[in-house]
Amino acid sequence: MLALEELHAGYGETRVIHGLSLAVQQGEVLAVLGRNGAGKTTTLRTIMGLLPLAAGRITFEGESLGGRRTHEIANAGIAYVPETRDIFPSLTVRENLELAARRFAQGGSPWTMAAVLELFPQLAARQGNGGAELSGGEQQMLAIARALLMNPRLLILDEPTEGLAPIIVGQIHAKLDELRRAGLTMLLVEQNFGFATSLADRVCIIGRGALVWQGTSAAIRADHAAQARWLGL
Repeated sequence: MLALEELHAGYGETRVIHGLSLAVQQGEVLAVLGRNGAGKTTTLRTIMGLLPLAAGRITFEGESLGGRRTHEIANAGIAYVPETRDIFPSLTVRENLELAARRFAQGGSPWTMAAVLELFPQLAARQGNGGAELSGGEQQMLAIARALLMNPRLLILDEPTEGLAPIIVGQIHAKLDELRRAGLTMLLVEQNFGFATSLADRVCIIGRGALVWQGTSAAIRADHAAQARWLGL
């Protein structure tokens, strides 16, 4: 579904990604792991057109994403939940969701306002609350719900458990696992090893901006040498 071929990217003259190649297959969850500064978020931002593609090729369902603007990439069927969540703090929960629903939800779309509120009952109970009044976990749920209202074929999540209490991490895990079982393709960047490997079908590890390991979640759980070398576990 998504393929990165010899990707080079970074910030200005500073290259962070050096010849990265990986692929996400339809219906799978791919987790991208690596130490801080390895280039994981840079990779996601490049996919979404938020950073320029210095060299290489990115294709989604066979079509090149190179040179496309972020809104064009979103329109192609990719939803992105950034680490910063980027909800609108001055708008209510419902207003945050309506922005996406008005733009993307059409008749017959699987993800509607009613569907996301059923998936996230905490949001249903707080529809009138402002984004700034939500807890970190509720903000993450709102960011995911808003992305789902785009009815994406690929959902990209950057550090969805960052800064969340363990009980909330468990709730986010349950919701993403529900989406996985429903067949939604996901690309997940995550520092929480247990969280990532329990959700993902496959794992890629990035080290110093390049692919250094790939395999199944079961394989990386058994490969303690790779964990120690590339993840510091």
